[in-house]
Amino acid sequence: MRINILYIIKILGLILILETVFLLIATGVAFFYGGTDRMPMLISCGIMFGAGLLCFIAGRKADEYHAGRKEGMLTVTLTWVLLSFFGMIPFYIGGYVDNITDAYLETMSGFTTTGVTVLEDIESLPRGILFWRILLQWQGGIGIVVVTVALLPMFGGGASQLFDAETTGFSHERFRPRVTQVAKRLSSVYILLTLSLTFLLWIGPMDLYEAINHAMGSISTGGYSTKNASIAHWNSPYVEYVILLGMTLGGMKLPLFFFALKGEFRQLRNDEETRWYLIYIFFFIVVTVAWLLYNGYETGLSDIENTVRKGAFQVVSLATTTGFTTADLVTWGPFYWLIAIFLMLICGCGGSTSGGLKMGRALILTKNILNEFRKQTHPAAILPVRVNGRAVSQDIIYRVHIFTLVYILLICFSWIFLLLNGLTFEEAIGTSISAISNAGPSLGSLAGGNLSAISPVSKWYISFLMMVGRLEIFTVLTLLLPGFWRR
Repeated sequence: MRINILYIIKILGLILILETVFLLIATGVAFFYGGTDRMPMLISCGIMFGAGLLCFIAGRKADEYHAGRKEGMLTVTLTWVLLSFFGMIPFYIGGYVDNITDAYLETMSGFTTTGVTVLEDIESLPRGILFWRILLQWQGGIGIVVVTVALLPMFGGGASQLFDAETTGFSHERFRPRVTQVAKRLSSVYILLTLSLTFLLWIGPMDLYEAINHAMGSISTGGYSTKNASIAHWNSPYVEYVILLGMTLGGMKLPLFFFALKGEFRQLRNDEETRWYLIYIFFFIVVTVAWLLYNGYETGLSDIENTVRKGAFQVVSLATTTGFTTADLVTWGPFYWLIAIFLMLICGCGGSTSGGLKMGRALILTKNILNEFRKQTHPAAILPVRVNGRAVSQDIIYRVHIFTLVYILLICFSWIFLLLNGLTFEEAIGTSISAISNAGPSLGSLAGGNLSAISPVSKWYISFLMMVGRLEIFTVLTLLLPGFWRR
């Protein structure tokens, strides 16, 4: 069967039209504050809406009920490519980024919640552009297509394929029979968490504008800030603790919060992946704080609370792939850099807004490895891998192993590619892991996540790698295989 091109064009048109609404909100912020970004953003709205309308008209006669996995994968991938292209227009035509390569990387970094940047002086940008920059992350945190399916339930038989192509993984939390219902409930939980965190930040030292921006950056585990010094700008323990809470929640499964809000706390309390995730974070907080105290980094023994707070903040920021900072990580020494690599590799739970391998896969891998050791002494034993008391199928175990292998191979390939393009040993490995995990911070001179100094070729590759990581590898890479395009 041929790929349903008209269906793809129509959906892309709808998504561009919906994205115009988000851009209009940011444009409203620009007009409210009277910034120089008003006209660039207004012109960008016209370009985006016009392109969306043309696509929708071109695909209006599409057969909506004959859309399969191919259409879903192609639509989702093109959505991220096109929205990054149209989303960069305000940065470029406003002169806030002086070339298309940097503008595209900045936008893709936002949509994928990676948090790397090419901007040298963030605070010099007008407030509308800053709001748009962080709004990109907020949308990308839950998934552009998930939001679209929730708000525009007119996708016919292809809605489930679109949802599955973007929310990839070894399992899906389908707590409602219809995918549109799932998308609506996930979006509702996401909005509620954002509003709650906004309120907590607003009653602290932040004004409402800053509170909204940093709440979106925390829950989406994106990490864009309106300040050059990130969260360290406020020098406030209260702000750091609230952001710490927001990042931790962002790394947990969104569906479990839906059940908790209904009073069903048992699922959240008994979820094994969530328990491993919290233990994982706690363990690395203890190791990091012990390292800081032992070596006298930060405040040393004179202020243990400050050291514990900064250590915990950076561990959670990396483990959830947020990227907010309250300290200069370069000064924390090589041992912490090794910890940072581990944190950026595994990251949060499946069904969260964080990137990385995901704790659920790490859980299955660990249990399967332990079973293999047990089989050395009990070769006839049947030892299923159990998660939440249920046996995991061999098919899922196989897929987890394949995903992990490809994930590691991509990091190795990217490491070599970036080395050949001028990055140092530390910068190449750090940036490779950061991009595919959507984590943000790197190592060496790129530890702060600013990629303005690297080559254009490296920037385009990193933009591609961020998208591959956000869509969990197979959705994008499958499109590069000749077999995908055969009838």
